[in-house]
Amino acid sequence: MTYIVTEACIKCKYTDCVEVCPVDCFYEGENMLAINPDECIDCGVCEPECPVDAIKPESEDLAKWLEVNREYSAKWPNITVKKPHDPAAENHKAEEGKFDKYFSENPGQ
Repeated sequence: MTYIVTEACIKCKYTDCVEVCPVDCFYEGENMLAINPDECIDCGVCEPECPVDAIKPESEDLAKWLEVNREYSAKWPNITVKKPHDPAAENHKAEEGKFDKYFSENPGQ
């Protein structure tokens, strides 16, 4: 089992989780993060660090997100340090349907 980043991260992209990851398995897209499921050691230290509850353990209900994480962690650059978040993230915390509205395949910067 692995941990994965879900839709709640889109347009929020807090990076508190990155700072605590002992194996540096986070990858940065333009408006969300992804976890490489093959690198994740299932330690779970990242999950409580996410202020929007976007990190979850792998489950059948989240199979789509496992594939999103697998695909984009292979394309996006690795991120290993916490970055300042966009102040506009607060406006998107509880928003539904963010994948269809905002998801970007572009890598982070």
